[in-house]
Amino acid sequence: MGLFGRARNLRDPKVFHQMSLVAFLAWVGLGADGLSSSSYGPEEAFKALGHFTPEGCFEATSKITARDCAFVADFGYLAVFLAIAIAATVFIISWSYRRIIEEFPHGGGGYIVATKHLGPYVGAVSGAALLVDYVLTIAISLASGADAVFSFLPETWQPYKLVVVLGVLVLLTLMNLRGVKESVTILMPIFVIFLLTHAFLIFGAVGTNLGNLGDVAHSVSTEGSRHISKAGLLGVLLVFMRSFSLGGGTFTGIEAVSNGIGIMREPRVRTAKRTMLLMATSLAITASGILLAYLLLHVVPEQGKTMNGLLAEKFVGDSALGTIFVIVTMVSEGALLFVAAQAGFLDGPRVMANMALDKWLPSRMAALSEQLTMRNGVYIMAIAAALVLIYTHGSVDALVVMYSINVFITFTLSNVAMIRHAAHAREGRWRRAIFVHGLAASVCAMILIVTLVEKFTEGGWITSVITASLVGVCIAIREHYRRVGTKVAELSKQLDLDIPPPAEMCTTAELDPTKSTAVVLAGGYGGLGLHTLMQIPRVFPNQFEQVVFLAVGVIDAGVFKGKDEIERMRTKIDGDLEKYVAFARNHMGWAAEHDSAIGTEAVSELDSLCRQIALRFPRSVFFAGKLVFQHDSWYQRILHNETAVAVERRLHFAGLPMIVLPIRILGS
Repeated sequence: MGLFGRARNLRDPKVFHQMSLVAFLAWVGLGADGLSSSSYGPEEAFKALGHFTPEGCFEATSKITARDCAFVADFGYLAVFLAIAIAATVFIISWSYRRIIEEFPHGGGGYIVATKHLGPYVGAVSGAALLVDYVLTIAISLASGADAVFSFLPETWQPYKLVVVLGVLVLLTLMNLRGVKESVTILMPIFVIFLLTHAFLIFGAVGTNLGNLGDVAHSVSTEGSRHISKAGLLGVLLVFMRSFSLGGGTFTGIEAVSNGIGIMREPRVRTAKRTMLLMATSLAITASGILLAYLLLHVVPEQGKTMNGLLAEKFVGDSALGTIFVIVTMVSEGALLFVAAQAGFLDGPRVMANMALDKWLPSRMAALSEQLTMRNGVYIMAIAAALVLIYTHGSVDALVVMYSINVFITFTLSNVAMIRHAAHAREGRWRRAIFVHGLAASVCAMILIVTLVEKFTEGGWITSVITASLVGVCIAIREHYRRVGTKVAELSKQLDLDIPPPAEMCTTAELDPTKSTAVVLAGGYGGLGLHTLMQIPRVFPNQFEQVVFLAVGVIDAGVFKGKDEIERMRTKIDGDLEKYVAFARNHMGWAAEHDSAIGTEAVSELDSLCRQIALRFPRSVFFAGKLVFQHDSWYQRILHNETAVAVERRLHFAGLPMIVLPIRILGS
């Protein structure tokens, strides 16, 4: 455990408090995703206001292909209105997600709200979009962060940028395997430096140009009148809306707080709302301030440099002290973008776990690891992000398009779901809720449509195909679980025997440590466990007269809400085991007892329990049931828990006998 630290004791009532985050740390870990989008969102919006001339450059694009292009911000004055619109939109979307936090205090965000108010299949679409979104969160954050850092490094270093990005991805993966709070705390100084340097840059650039406000107002009036007379008001509005939509990356990350409520300190709702307010305020000021600074300082794009880097250079000049400030500013920006990748690691596996609980994904994805973080989910997110980075060669231009599309699918569906909820419930100020959610849904849908149309051939198509394919996979997985569930229910009906209360049990003798003891690894009370138990005397007649039932409660995304939830799980497990004990005593005449444990890894906990039982009852033989399908296939091995086989392997290595009995599932 050296690299990842010691394991947590789930029975310790302080463990959830220690692993949860206060509002400030949640702002660092989750809000950084939204705040970091100011590094590329405003830049894309501002570029869309101009064109490149005259040496053979093309117009109305944000992609620079030649060094000698001259950028002419013909519609640059619209940056004033863009700044206002972006700040207002940030608060509108944030307000809508504050209501989602109130409605769903246990988290889940866009997936949960769409599932509840628009139906499970719409929820699956929202969940699939969120999963792709969080993979792209990691990818674009790392790629954009590398762009910021490499913008002041020698051009000869550019070929190594992708290698550096993949190296940082590996480092963040290891940090997240350790746990949430540790990874966020380590990265907190970076977040603070970013805030300080960018506050100085934005307020300095805008403040030193307050005397030019008259000129700016005159330019807005003059240029606006000129363009309206030539292209008409509609033409100018279309340019504005296109720029606003292509800068939609600015709003990405706002949903991260509502998805990550589960890691926040109690009272969670208040902590989450404070976190959302911190993130919305910081993002609105930063994004709108950067846009105004571009306009006031006449910043124009250059090949190989980010516009924020050019803004910093232009503001401080080329003095030695100014160069140091530029380096610190861009390093902090790049580092913050690396911090923003945390949102993908924090929230992606949690959305995955929520979907697994609803059978859209393999059930094993709902379990947490030994370090109270969803280890398998972290691995999946990291591998998928690496593949995306390699496919796009770390191009922010391509990634921001792919990213925005999935974000605004979720934004739109979430707000439509909340409109339906407000209209149906009609509680409180429901008319205002419909208005605000309707406004947010309209803005998000417009950004989604414009981005898809404008950038379909530049990355829009690939993210659409990936998301649609993931939805199809989810539907196929859920259908498989439905069919298997029907078969298992039939097993339970075949053994529908009445279990008398414990006071009426026929056999209450204590177990004899010198006798042969059957130890059954049982789950919830039902057909699987009963079939396993009843096969023992058939396969080994007259060998056993006593049995011990074992079960482990696995902490998953639907359970880990704190110590009280764990105690409720223990109560349910013990209740199911008491039913098994009653069945063995009354219908088989065996002496019986049970034992249980709570943990995050079923195999490890069962292994430990089995070894303890073997010490108490040296003549123990361990039994477990395993679903066996008539037509076995690779996907069945992925979708169904292999706990029995994994425990068997461990016990055999320890010299303990274990037998896995088949439970046949016909026609699957």
